[in-house]
Amino acid sequence: MTALPEAFKERMRHELGEEEAERLIAALDTPSSVAVRLNTAKCGDVPLWNEGEKIGWSRNGRRLSERPSFTTDTAFHAGAYYVQEAASQFIDYILSGEELRGKRVLDMCAAPGGKTTIYASAVGEEGLVVANEYVRSRASVLADNVRKWGLGNVVVTNNAPEHIAAFEGWFDVVAVDAPCSGEGMFRKEEAARTDWSEEAVKMCAARQWSILTDAWQSLGYGGLLIYSTCTFNRDEDEGIVERFMAEYGDSVEPCRDIVVDDAWGVVKGEVGAFQTFRFFPHKTGSEGLFVAVARRCEVVSQRTPKPRRRIMQEVDRASRSELQRWVREPDEMVFATVGDTIYAYRRSQYKAVQALSENLTAIYAGVAMGQIFKGRLKPDWALSQYVGLRREAVPQVEVTKAVALEYLRRHDIPTTDMAEGLNLIVCEGFALGFVKRVGARCNNMYPSSLKIVNM
Repeated sequence: MTALPEAFKERMRHELGEEEAERLIAALDTPSSVAVRLNTAKCGDVPLWNEGEKIGWSRNGRRLSERPSFTTDTAFHAGAYYVQEAASQFIDYILSGEELRGKRVLDMCAAPGGKTTIYASAVGEEGLVVANEYVRSRASVLADNVRKWGLGNVVVTNNAPEHIAAFEGWFDVVAVDAPCSGEGMFRKEEAARTDWSEEAVKMCAARQWSILTDAWQSLGYGGLLIYSTCTFNRDEDEGIVERFMAEYGDSVEPCRDIVVDDAWGVVKGEVGAFQTFRFFPHKTGSEGLFVAVARRCEVVSQRTPKPRRRIMQEVDRASRSELQRWVREPDEMVFATVGDTIYAYRRSQYKAVQALSENLTAIYAGVAMGQIFKGRLKPDWALSQYVGLRREAVPQVEVTKAVALEYLRRHDIPTTDMAEGLNLIVCEGFALGFVKRVGARCNNMYPSSLKIVNM
């Protein structure tokens, strides 16, 4: 791997001191770590990982001693866990002391979706997460990961931060995992080393400030603000928080004391009302991370922008009857058509999703149910991943891992145990998607965009 930039090493020596900087520099030339976080809504307490060690600051995280072949693990494709760097899972620890069931969270810079899935689990199916990503290609990846996680409580948007800011005082948690110079990824990504420069640090700091101040407008009274980066330098970390305190300090107060175990190696600090947490690879064994947390004490009125367009149309009674048999809690769901696809939304958040969709570029929300032809649902793949799917709605076919991998490659699979018509493909208890048997032929309905290409 390319040598670390000399300017970066000099900056760290200046900011951390000679001895601490040298320990960091040495650690950045060691192999990166591997960690996963379980989706308990799908796997419960199933011991998917019997090796490695539990991550102290993550309720459902585990470090792995080496990187397995996730591509050939059917549980990975079923959304039973998320491959997420250990330090990033600290967000789960921050939220563990908050009562967020049914609440709203804004994840301002959300792709590829690791932290979004933490927020989705924290608020539960009755809550709502708005996961925004400005770069369209990254937003598409985010949407795929949201579908796979399967809670049906996320709206994926593709907007500039100032557009989200129009939803004033809307959210109980606002999280800004800001685009940064990526120093914390020096162990994992060659590009992080080659792209780094002092100019990039300055550019990132300016962008972070703009995003953070836009995001702040959407946080309601008593709400939690979480600012994070995966970089080490003060300009993008404490420097941004110091500037925020200078500008908005009268509106910020400390949240509860977030206690960290000394054994974790996390460096805790304070910047005004903010508690800060630094993760260094030579101390935590993880990649780099900076997190700052505080609460808004200013009374904020909630404002919803006037709708720009109407795009959601609730289905008719006959269609609703067909759709209800596919979900476990039909009375809690609202079904509406967007374009040529029917989606399901929790009744408790339907009006909020409608307001968001009518004002922002929402590329995915709720659960894609599919399309109705001649009174029957042709299900979308996303429905197979939904934790609220009523599996009795369609025959289930439990297949071996070998057959499941063929299915995930969109190859033909044996029809011996299939019923005529629609079937749900299941491997080791995890749903993978649908097939349709027509006589001796099998129509593989797994999305082409997600199929395994190389194994």
